[in-house]
Amino acid sequence: MNQKTRQNQICELVARQGECSIDELVERFGVSGMTIRRDLQALAEQGKVIRTHGGAAMAERVSFEFEFLTRVKENQAAKEAIATAAAAQVKDGESVMLDSGTTTLALAKQLRGKQGLTVVTTSLPIAAQLQYDRQIEVLLLGGYVRASSPDLAGALTEANLETLRADVAFIGAGGIDRRGALYQDSPEVARMLTKMAASAGRVFVVADSSKLGKTALWRFGRLQDWAALITDAAVDRSLLASLRKAGSRVIKAN
Repeated sequence: MNQKTRQNQICELVARQGECSIDELVERFGVSGMTIRRDLQALAEQGKVIRTHGGAAMAERVSFEFEFLTRVKENQAAKEAIATAAAAQVKDGESVMLDSGTTTLALAKQLRGKQGLTVVTTSLPIAAQLQYDRQIEVLLLGGYVRASSPDLAGALTEANLETLRADVAFIGAGGIDRRGALYQDSPEVARMLTKMAASAGRVFVVADSSKLGKTALWRFGRLQDWAALITDAAVDRSLLASLRKAGSRVIKAN
């Protein structure tokens, strides 16, 4: 087997399995570890795989996982404070809708231990976080898995939302301007959040202070129409005053 054929087969194997070790590839192709390392280095330079400790993984998978984990860790202390304040708004026995943001993922962790909740979500990580809590029933909305994020969206997701009525919803935003308008980069996500908000009795927007004073392409709601914005204590005072003057209720998490 020549080098090019072997490297093509390595790519196919890594694509099927998601990740392969050097030892596994040595046994599979009957060549030395040094040869496999050279193959992996060549494939990494072409952007086809990413080298891992002791092997390789598909470039798209690793990039996606790294991007998501990076977003989870951004402003982590602020998100945890917001999550604590948001969890205080949830009563035992309620039905709770959570969107797929990293702040709502932090909130999901805070909901563990509450009694008799039903959590409705589009987020695969949130469903995984709560699935073994015996006091929480998890309803994962159907739909297509988005390529850029571990969550579900699309026409089926939106249709399912139209059949539900939750006690409370917590949604995020890509940006919130000084007048309280909410924005998202994705029209698909904006539509889904609009329907989620329409399907809940109380709606809280959870967003750390880095999102405030910003806009994006798609506007999907107004803070004034919903229960409150829950944000962190680092929110700019003048921006906070503008939001409240515009009729928005704001809860600062300490």
